[in-house]
Amino acid sequence: MLAYVFWHRPRDDAGRAAYEARLRTLHQALSVRSASFWLSELPFAGRGAGYEDWYRVQGWAELGQLNRAAISGDRKAPHDAVAADAGEGWGGVYALARGDARPPLTTRWLSKPPGESYDLFLGKLRAPTVWQRQLVLGPAPEFCVVQSSPVASAGPDRIAVYLDRR
Repeated sequence: MLAYVFWHRPRDDAGRAAYEARLRTLHQALSVRSASFWLSELPFAGRGAGYEDWYRVQGWAELGQLNRAAISGDRKAPHDAVAADAGEGWGGVYALARGDARPPLTTRWLSKPPGESYDLFLGKLRAPTVWQRQLVLGPAPEFCVVQSSPVASAGPDRIAVYLDRR
């Protein structure tokens, strides 16, 4: 199971409500399980507020299909509408290391300490769900740790804009 995670911000002159409406329209047009969240702080240093979108696919072939489908047919207009208001974007592809494959309501992003093996690091993580970065397309964190239920954390505010939890 893979997830394409895309962090983005609208242009400064794009209204938040209109941008979020376009995001919802795009997500509804796609044929994959997806979610979009507004974050008060993106999970990499110094980037400020923005959006985090999750697109879940079975594997690399389906990721390619999603990439082509997002800009064709009935999905082209919704994609182009939100893209026209986009300012910056960064992404990564993550594999489900263990746990629930639904887009996470809560996240904690972290990296493995240098010199520590992946097996040891993953073994020490107590979270029930862990996503591990496979492909970086910008400043994407290495691991996403998901709690079994929303809990108070020191992390940024995270508000669902669109949520397909199938």
